[in-house]
Amino acid sequence: MRVATAAYPMDFLSDWQGYATKLTHWVSEAAGQGAGLLVFPEYGAMELATLAGAEAAGDLEASLHAVSERIPDADDLHSDLAARFGVHILAASAPVFDGGARPVNRARFFAPGGGRAHQDKQIMTRFERETWDVVPGGPLALFDTALGRIGILICYDAEFPLLGRALAEADLILVPSCTEAASGYARVRIGAQARALENQCVTVMSSTVGSAAWSPAVDENTGAGGVFGPPDTGFPSDGVLALGKQNKPGWTYADVAPEAIAHVRRDGVVLNASHWSEQSGRDATPKLITLR
Repeated sequence: MRVATAAYPMDFLSDWQGYATKLTHWVSEAAGQGAGLLVFPEYGAMELATLAGAEAAGDLEASLHAVSERIPDADDLHSDLAARFGVHILAASAPVFDGGARPVNRARFFAPGGGRAHQDKQIMTRFERETWDVVPGGPLALFDTALGRIGILICYDAEFPLLGRALAEADLILVPSCTEAASGYARVRIGAQARALENQCVTVMSSTVGSAAWSPAVDENTGAGGVFGPPDTGFPSDGVLALGKQNKPGWTYADVAPEAIAHVRRDGVVLNASHWSEQSGRDATPKLITLR
């Protein structure tokens, strides 16, 4: 299969049609290059706040509600595009009020046959929990698709190995991200590569890029699209299947062979996925040795 992962700039939108035209262009371009799975980044949907005007987009609380109110229409658009172009789409995540007092950070997943699902972020960053009051959502899910089994770890979630291990049966783990600084991008990328190593699977990282000065939440964005596998049999020696140029908007493509994932898990030089459980047989409390 061919995957396409986005380095996505957020725009100040003049109207809904402008958003629909933009999204259609992005999906059409990736589908035209033969991609069957398209991955948009974390919080890329914040540009929908601009449809409520500059004042709402520039206010932390108002922007949460402005985006959440637009998600039903955005979901219908993504579903239509998935069917029209015959692709699976992970939509850019968005703050969504789903019955609770505070919003969750939700990535929505669309199949070409009309299927819809979502994954909520599990562990919130300091900004999300201390300033924005975005809260953890529902549990991790494993999606059984025509492309194989797919899991999703939203940005900071990818930095936690036990969350990654919960998705050990996934062939692909999608990592939509939104990071302000190069250091944040590096943390998530390292996390994505570590999860590919541990699970002997493929991880697909997308990023928001560029300036969105109209928003105090996502005003500066640093990142790149990347596709990573285990540095082992059937994969590049550094595990990097594809890597976009940092902060350059556009798609990064990679061809992923499901049989290569199955083979490395079965007969790699090392068998990280199979040997993971051996850690539990070790004493988890290290012995303290004084050495002077």
